[in-house]
Amino acid sequence: MRLVFAGTPEPAVPALRALLDSPRHEVVAVVTRPDAPAGRGRKVVRSPVGAVADEHGIEVLTPAKAGEPEFLDRLRELAPDACPVVAYGALLPQRTLDIPARGWVNLHFSLLPAWRGAAPVQAAIRAGDEITGASTFRIVKELDAGPVFGVVTEKIQPTDTAGALLERLAESGARLLVSTIDGIEDGTIQAVPQPADGVTYAPKVTVEDAKVSFADPAHAVDRLIRAVTPDPGAWTEFRGERFKLGPVTVLDEPALPPGELRVERKRVLAGTATQPVRLGEVQAQGKKRMAATDWARGTRIDQGERLS
Repeated sequence: MRLVFAGTPEPAVPALRALLDSPRHEVVAVVTRPDAPAGRGRKVVRSPVGAVADEHGIEVLTPAKAGEPEFLDRLRELAPDACPVVAYGALLPQRTLDIPARGWVNLHFSLLPAWRGAAPVQAAIRAGDEITGASTFRIVKELDAGPVFGVVTEKIQPTDTAGALLERLAESGARLLVSTIDGIEDGTIQAVPQPADGVTYAPKVTVEDAKVSFADPAHAVDRLIRAVTPDPGAWTEFRGERFKLGPVTVLDEPALPPGELRVERKRVLAGTATQPVRLGEVQAQGKKRMAATDWARGTRIDQGERLS
């Protein structure tokens, strides 16, 4: 089939590469978010998906909005049979959805109808889900509510960060998307409406959402930190300044007051509402990221001082 692929960030790249490698389909163009400033120098760069398209000499479309007349005209000229989508990052109006004969097919990183929205992987980890996965579905106007073509499942490991889990789902999801497109072409796959029960939502995670409260139980502290690693990154405050946190280890040891630090020779502990946690990597304001023990050696921490 003739395909126009829509996607933007790194997790969409495995799916694009898998479709480019498929002998059955032709990716005639890519739709991605406009080039944007990135990195410390704020240099304007192409999205990861756009960069892969450039490598293969594929036309890249970067509309500010997916309903722009110029974009719609070009999409009609390209005459795609279907438009696979992975983390494109913008709403698709109905006039855009109507163009490909076989619709827009989205790869979403959850087991729908659970965790519709922008941050399904983060939401699954924070909620303590044991199993998650990826779904392919036909896009409709309502958010992530279209009928589902297929799913793959993935066990969430106790130490998984959002980054690690998303990396695995991007690979298994890429294979699912290719098989879905194959099935649509063959007529051997049929989309099934999502059940009305079990719908949950996963909105975009903000920096404020990533603030850790050590007044929460240890398991909640652990899940939140892993859910926002690497982006936007967990943080709290120490001595009135922002203090970034990497994943922690929950300990089966006597409690410490919430947030209180205990510095030992080979570890640094912080209290929670339940048992303490051992800090992993940390980053104080104006400093580089380092092991908590190295940070503690260079910081005179008074007895009873806390992470707030």
